[in-house]
Amino acid sequence: MKTPLPFLFALLIIGYGCRQQPKAAAVTFQPDYEKGVSFMGTKNDSAFFYFNRAVTNAKDSLDTAMAYTGMAITQTYAGDYFGSQESLLTSLRYLDEKKRRDHYCLSSAYNEMGVTHLYLKNYSAAARYYELTLKFTKDDKFKPVVLNNKALALQKMGDFAAAIYIYTSILDSAKADKTEYARIVSNLARTRWLRDSNYLAATELLTALRIRREASDDWGINSSYSHLADYYTKRRPDSALYFAEEMYALSQQLNSPDDKLDALQKLIPLSKPAAAQGYFNRYQQLNDSLQTARNAAKNQFAVIRYEAEKSKTENLRLQKKNSERDLQLLLAVVAFAALAVVARIWQRKRDQQREMKARNALQEQKLHTAKRLHDTIANGLYRLMAGLEHGKTISKEALLDNIEALYEQSRNISYEQSRDTSYEQSHPVSHKQSQHDSYEQPPALRSGFHGVIADLVNQFESGSTKLLVAGNDATTWAGLTGHQQSELYEILQEILVNMKKHARAKFAVLKFEREERQLHLQYTDDGVGLPETVIYGNGLTNTETRIRAMGGNISFDRFAAGGLKIHLHLPID
Repeated sequence: MKTPLPFLFALLIIGYGCRQQPKAAAVTFQPDYEKGVSFMGTKNDSAFFYFNRAVTNAKDSLDTAMAYTGMAITQTYAGDYFGSQESLLTSLRYLDEKKRRDHYCLSSAYNEMGVTHLYLKNYSAAARYYELTLKFTKDDKFKPVVLNNKALALQKMGDFAAAIYIYTSILDSAKADKTEYARIVSNLARTRWLRDSNYLAATELLTALRIRREASDDWGINSSYSHLADYYTKRRPDSALYFAEEMYALSQQLNSPDDKLDALQKLIPLSKPAAAQGYFNRYQQLNDSLQTARNAAKNQFAVIRYEAEKSKTENLRLQKKNSERDLQLLLAVVAFAALAVVARIWQRKRDQQREMKARNALQEQKLHTAKRLHDTIANGLYRLMAGLEHGKTISKEALLDNIEALYEQSRNISYEQSRDTSYEQSHPVSHKQSQHDSYEQPPALRSGFHGVIADLVNQFESGSTKLLVAGNDATTWAGLTGHQQSELYEILQEILVNMKKHARAKFAVLKFEREERQLHLQYTDDGVGLPETVIYGNGLTNTETRIRAMGGNISFDRFAAGGLKIHLHLPID
């Protein structure tokens, strides 16, 4: 008989054993897993469906392993033994022998592996897997059940002595459970009879049947009918026929196709020819129907797995698509934020540059104003002071004219600063050009420029300083613009002021030369000269700035014995 007891034990292990975890490692089952357990043995395709869905939704390796074990038990019950082994091997990959919480489910998986090998008549492998089951079975209540299964595998192998030893060792410990005790008594008696055909096993077999009837154990009763029919086949064929008929009737009530086939196999040789032919026909029909049903179940399991994998693949594809869309959205947001930051930085930098330009323009205006005040007003006053100091004859009108000219120049400077500052705020780039365009020559420059230079030199000449001038004529200054004349006037005035204030020279020479488009000015004195580490004040700094602005250059020659020579070169357009 193909007993369903291994399946029932597996059902107990998965439904009860995996729940009996140590308190520190309690397991919470998924709803899909619970539904799968509820359909086991009644609607196997539904059980398989929910176990498979539990695998897909599992959050933990133990949950995954338990769901695969449930799928395997369902496949075993449906006769898909190879499919069951495949599911069990997958389950074992998710379990770790070093983790105590996994031991109960390792026990269940190894036990079911033993069941599949038992049905496939690979008895030695079944015995090995039952031994592994024992290794991880911690509950003493289930150890006799596992040992009983192992003894059954040894019995099928023909190792009756080893099987009898196991049955005998667990007989007393199983008395508390009538169902298990009756199973061991029946199996022990059958094994002893198989080893010795003369062994009188009827009393033990009938005792097991009585206990099972008292316990209303229909599956156990059917197993006893099978054992008694086999035992009486040669001894008392009529008794064997009776128990075979009882087994067939009960198998129909239990709706167990395997038990029906087993009973029919017993009835065919025990019955009269007419009845035997009917039993044979039923056997063929049932066997064909059972194989068809099992093939359909295998196909159904494959379809369920395929649909689940297809759904999983589709979900992954959608997740990937959503992830890509989310990534694109995130990149767009990041890009927008980056552009906003860059725009903000650019705006701040632009504001800073504009502010810096405004500051620089204001600073330049201040420096320009300071230069104008120094060159025009301060040097002009010093020139008047020098003339008065050395007793030059200056009429009252001329003095007033010069003072008025300096006053007008100071007012022009203040107005120019106001105009330039206002204009600079809206047109900072044109600031320097505006200075040149608005530059107004002092009144003294309105006569011939060579006369102006002569007057300037005359005011700085005194009894203590002799100043000679060469090349100061109209042809020398021909072609100079008003702006160039104004700048040269300020430069010469600065040189003469430095001569008067710092050089303490007794003799000085100013020489002007014109060569095509170049004007050369050479100043020489016998004063104290310039020290090696001279620090330029506003005067010399402004002088160099003016010359560079007109495209010219200036150089100084120092002499160890004292004195100074200045060379100035200016292009004339």
